[in-house]
Amino acid sequence: MPDANAELAWTPAHRLREMIAAREISPVEVTQAALDRIDRFNGELNAFLAVIPEEALETARVAEQAVMNGDELGPLHGVPTSIKDLEPMNGVRFTSGSLIYTDRIADNDSLSVTRVKDSGAVILGKTNTSEYGHIGTNENRLGDACRNPWNTERTSGASSGGAGSSVAAGITPLAQGSDGAGSIRIPAGLCGIYGIKATQGRVPRYSAGMDSWHWFNYSNIGPMARDVTDAATLLQILAGPHPDAEHLTIQEDPPDYIAALDRGVKGLRIAYSPDLGGVAVDPEVREVVGRAASSFEAMGATVEEPGFKIDSPEAMFDLLMTIWRCRTYATNGHLLEHREMLTDYFRDGLDGGQKITGEQLWDAYSRLEFYRHYVQEFFKSYDLLLTPTLATPAFKVGEHPDVIGGVTVPDKLWGFTPFTYPFNMCGNPAATAPAGFSNDGLPIGLHIVGRWGDEETVLAASKSFEDARPWADKKPAGFE
Repeated sequence: MPDANAELAWTPAHRLREMIAAREISPVEVTQAALDRIDRFNGELNAFLAVIPEEALETARVAEQAVMNGDELGPLHGVPTSIKDLEPMNGVRFTSGSLIYTDRIADNDSLSVTRVKDSGAVILGKTNTSEYGHIGTNENRLGDACRNPWNTERTSGASSGGAGSSVAAGITPLAQGSDGAGSIRIPAGLCGIYGIKATQGRVPRYSAGMDSWHWFNYSNIGPMARDVTDAATLLQILAGPHPDAEHLTIQEDPPDYIAALDRGVKGLRIAYSPDLGGVAVDPEVREVVGRAASSFEAMGATVEEPGFKIDSPEAMFDLLMTIWRCRTYATNGHLLEHREMLTDYFRDGLDGGQKITGEQLWDAYSRLEFYRHYVQEFFKSYDLLLTPTLATPAFKVGEHPDVIGGVTVPDKLWGFTPFTYPFNMCGNPAATAPAGFSNDGLPIGLHIVGRWGDEETVLAASKSFEDARPWADKKPAGFE
């Protein structure tokens, strides 16, 4: 059945905001259209864990009155969006993707939720996530897996899977996600949209007491969207210091991300690595991404293929798991009291964290410093690094590949993500942009990594790539 709201559904957020400000459309109209698409598609996608239609429509009515009053409007005034269910939103279900918390209601807003609300956006609900964001596919014990609109037998990716699936399906033009080992870039890459993780510390969280005084945090809150301008807009809203934020927050105000979009890539020196020096990659991914990387030469950049290898795939994965599982157990080990309610993967992660020795953790932190030094030195010679976003297109739900491109991967659950988590460990900004499709019609992403602190060049390159090879007009069948 044709969707009467399809035109609104596929309109970018920045354009919706312009139309709302000009009184061409109403925030209530836009919000109702998005809610209608949730009603129509969420049963198939399982992208939302909580939907708040009454609250959303009331917010939209207030937004509409502000327009009629001639009030100053925020950068996302009246635009529908969503919050990943790893962030609390006052009065709304807050599960963290865990059966343990299926009925929990948050009693506060996280800092990112506060900033999204202050932007004038209309929050429709909370999107699906793997349990505590712990793996790169979106299965948990709260219900069916989150699914990919390009083929609903395939995974959406995770842990921001609900955000990626809903944006790709035209439910909202943009969404808030978070990325601790690729959790924005994995679902964005598999679902054929844009997502960016900023430099570590660029987007703050409220301090949570002693747990916030750790010296390193992989996780970054950030935007997912169907176009680069919308992502830059949401990143501008989320970024910047706050007096009550964690101590590792970058204290300088963020640059003007919108202004950076027009800088282009002329004169940039860009490195391309198809396999980070030896990780397993599907041949189709390698071919599609190789063509995408080469296209930057026509935009005026120099593209080279130097040797880039931080360490072996096995060593990189071992380092990730040592630090991740150790911190997971330190902060959430009490959940083992409810062992029978946990997913296998999250329980295994907690159990693994218990067994890590001080010697292993010390070695991991030492290697981490070497990895970060290697990447910093590399970026003294290059402005950007391009890689595939993921080693394979989306696979069937629950069927993680243990062999990719004829090579056995270090870990079945994480083996398709070797390009994302190194840059959480090193803290660099990194984005994924749609590069093309597999022969099966599944999206393949281009990974764009920048110097520490330089989201501007990542966004400028992303926008140049989008202008040269537009992707927003490509929509999954059945969701047009």
